[in-house]
Amino acid sequence: MNDAVADSLLQLALARRNRARPPVWFMRQAGRYHGHYQALRARHEFMQLCKRPELAAEVTLGPIEDFGFDAAILFSDLLFPLEAMGMGLRYAPGPQLDWHLRSAADLAKLHGGAARAAHMDFQAEAIALLRPRLGAARSLIGFVGGPFTLYAYAVAGSHEGFARDGIGLDGAVYAGFNQALCELLAANMALQAEAGADCVAIFDTAAGTLTAEQFAQRAAPALAAVVESFRRRCPRTPLIYYSRDTGPEHWAALRGIDLQCLGVDWRHDLARTLQALGDRWSVQGNIDPHWLLLPARELEPRLRALFARVLELPAAMRAGWVCGLGHGVLQTTPEENVRLVLKIQREMFA
Repeated sequence: MNDAVADSLLQLALARRNRARPPVWFMRQAGRYHGHYQALRARHEFMQLCKRPELAAEVTLGPIEDFGFDAAILFSDLLFPLEAMGMGLRYAPGPQLDWHLRSAADLAKLHGGAARAAHMDFQAEAIALLRPRLGAARSLIGFVGGPFTLYAYAVAGSHEGFARDGIGLDGAVYAGFNQALCELLAANMALQAEAGADCVAIFDTAAGTLTAEQFAQRAAPALAAVVESFRRRCPRTPLIYYSRDTGPEHWAALRGIDLQCLGVDWRHDLARTLQALGDRWSVQGNIDPHWLLLPARELEPRLRALFARVLELPAAMRAGWVCGLGHGVLQTTPEENVRLVLKIQREMFA
């Protein structure tokens, strides 16, 4: 954790001791819906935006300077560890690996270990550029993909393909993949934290394709191993864990893992979730991102009703709330609706 921003709104919320306005940031807040990103993307390939630190910093700062979010999240891609493991990576326009993990024989082609995190040094360089530009009031979030999500991409090219095709559930292949990944991913997280990220988010979207029993048997142990390794390097850096399409029956498996914040999708009632989870985790979410596609006259009353329910809770139950979406900003979201969310949130929680 960066001591310079230990008292930012996000850091206070992650410690469940925020008594001021809840912090706001959105997953994918720097992305295709935003004119600032579109202008940069018109001049640069996606990989350049990620791998050239000055460009990654510029993309990251766009929504901070435009909308005034309370935290910036590094603009990057969660698949770079797979590239570092020797699977290749290109965008045409979506992500494509050079090969997929199909059998135990393929494990011999993977390159694991902490030293491979050096392939992501461009992330550390971008974070080092960002940290002084953000100032003390705003937090900087690093991120990685969750182990199970990276596995789903390794075997199927996407978590949708994994869920659809039902491939890649071989226990020996999964174990071998995680053996190669664990120290690399933990070192990647540490690289970001040591460069100046105030917390690290772990996005495990594919974990929602698992039943609660599978989640406890497969996703949670791999996650625990990565977190334990990361904690040996960075014992104080807060961690956010997000997995779409999961619920309380899945989250029970996370209770023994040193995570500070649980991101929840829009399918869960926010007030009840804060009541149920607030004594164990801070809670991030969970405005339905589809709401932001509505006309302002329909969006505003929905936001006000949601925020009013949260305001009815005792202040202690809101102390760990991180206001955001239940998933990422959708590509066709109007910028004025992003502004409206922040305006209403600041007005109602002033």
